[in-house]
Amino acid sequence: MFHDIGEVLLLLGRTLRALPQTARQGRKVLEQLFEIGNASLLMACLLSLFIGGVLALQTGPVLAERGLHHFIGQIVGLSMCRELAPVMMAVLIAGRIGSAMAAEIGSMQVYQEIDALRTLSINPVHYLVLPRLVAISLALPTLVVFSILVGWVGGALVAVTNYQISISLHGFVKSLGNGVEVMDVVNGLLKSLGFAVAIGAIACQQGLSTTGGPRGIGRSVTKAVVNSIVVILLLDYVFTRLLMHLD
Repeated sequence: MFHDIGEVLLLLGRTLRALPQTARQGRKVLEQLFEIGNASLLMACLLSLFIGGVLALQTGPVLAERGLHHFIGQIVGLSMCRELAPVMMAVLIAGRIGSAMAAEIGSMQVYQEIDALRTLSINPVHYLVLPRLVAISLALPTLVVFSILVGWVGGALVAVTNYQISISLHGFVKSLGNGVEVMDVVNGLLKSLGFAVAIGAIACQQGLSTTGGPRGIGRSVTKAVVNSIVVILLLDYVFTRLLMHLD
């Protein structure tokens, strides 16, 4: 475990030092952005819509029984901004994109394509890791904003159409506006940025350390996804504590 952590931190340090080379890799960054968006956007939409709807469905009737149905918009809004959207989008990206990154780079490592890059004096960190890390760091916060908006729509649909809650669309939007501030959205974006860096670094490190042929590629993909999800949850707690003090 400590060996993997050290390898990830070393790789992340080399990638951060290579950030001035991002402009040269602009085309690869755009390609990675397109792949991430193409693979994740529809799933993010469906997931966020149902998360917002379920959140309203679970909390709305309980609040209505106590005469607090006018707080439903605040609960859905804050939950999506601060916690559900960043964490669920990060888990989605870890499963769909992190696994793909680990498999692609792992295949190149096993079949000695990375050694061929070094032979041609091409730095694998600049050519493979940097574009992926930059792309995922841009894509995940964007998906989180999209997820928050869609989650609000899902919560509003359930709250307005469910007779047990009995709140109008105007009342839901007013409650949402009263409870959610800009800093709540910023908190979610800061979390998602940290998650994105962790996912990209872990996936690329697992790919670069792949050995043992096709079976090794499978192990690397599994470790990349599992380690990413564990780190996401750990970072979520750390970021939540830090952002609570900032608030």
